[in-house]
Amino acid sequence: MADLKIEGLVKRFGEVRAVDDVSIHVADGEFVTLLGPSGCGKSTTLAAVAGLDRPDAGRITVGGKVYFDGSRGTYLPPEARGCGLVFQSYALWPHMTVADNVAFPLTLRKVKAAERKRRIAEVLALVEMEPYADRYPHMLSGGQQQRVALARTLVYQPSILLLDEPLSNLDAKLRDRARTWLAELRTRLGLTTIYVTHDQIEALSLSDRIVVMNGGRIAQLGTPQDIYERPADPFVADFIGTTNFLPARVAAVAGGAATLELADGQRVDIAAERPPESGAQVMLAFRPEQMRVAASGEGATPDGSVITARVLSRSYVGGRWQVGLDLGGGPLRLEIETPPHADAVRLWLPRSGCILFRGAANAAA
Repeated sequence: MADLKIEGLVKRFGEVRAVDDVSIHVADGEFVTLLGPSGCGKSTTLAAVAGLDRPDAGRITVGGKVYFDGSRGTYLPPEARGCGLVFQSYALWPHMTVADNVAFPLTLRKVKAAERKRRIAEVLALVEMEPYADRYPHMLSGGQQQRVALARTLVYQPSILLLDEPLSNLDAKLRDRARTWLAELRTRLGLTTIYVTHDQIEALSLSDRIVVMNGGRIAQLGTPQDIYERPADPFVADFIGTTNFLPARVAAVAGGAATLELADGQRVDIAAERPPESGAQVMLAFRPEQMRVAASGEGATPDGSVITARVLSRSYVGGRWQVGLDLGGGPLRLEIETPPHADAVRLWLPRSGCILFRGAANAAA
């Protein structure tokens, strides 16, 4: 195993900077996910590490071995890097059995027959595909093919593992099972891993750290809990999970707290380490699960505020209801077990745990 260092990485396609000065240090044995929407630069970054794309500038090293150094003109071809890469499409040879597919990289490396046999058996056991060694890819489910593709990568003992949306071709239930299996496998392997996905659930459940990318740059790098609970900007807050945004004006500031006036004149009190000055335009961000329907007669308390919103829609999503609300022109989403029956609902919003972003123009689209 080895650590991975990406320093000042730049990759251009014409006038577009697909990767724009990206620097990441992945520790030995760490599982780091590159997360973001299509076109954010995550797959291009992975391809640069694998050697499939030659960057325009920067430096990439794995365990002290230089993969790429733009300033010195160093570029190691993919076959010399020792990376394990699993693609979105499994790219299995249809005319080869599972065992033969797994054996293929060892054959290319001229590994002796006895050692090949041992490694194939070992890695098929690791991915729980031993009973399928003599089957062909068309005889396997998507999840099983994904395991074979991973086994083919692990069998030659790569220095780092690169996974490019390996679960995206699976249906929802199979994807959920594969995610659980992959989480167990990564714990057993302890292999330095870069995982690319646009799926936030995969990122949150699998990663030691997440790199959220936007427009070729790193928007935020942190643990799953940091990313979810303390997003760096409205883009991260909106992309990870579901977030409600309300434009507001700071009506008053006192002792690490701010009183906000919403668009319809209602006021809420929010704790803030560094509250903006009085009169500033801000964006209040909070998760649907942070709100609840206020009890009958319940009013504002030192722990939270009560506001009234108009009910727009009710959708049953299995065990819970998603309720669409309008608060002075600002849309909200609430998740509760019992839907409201009235046209308006009183909501309790906690004083702590919400986030203030400066400037109403920073609202997520």
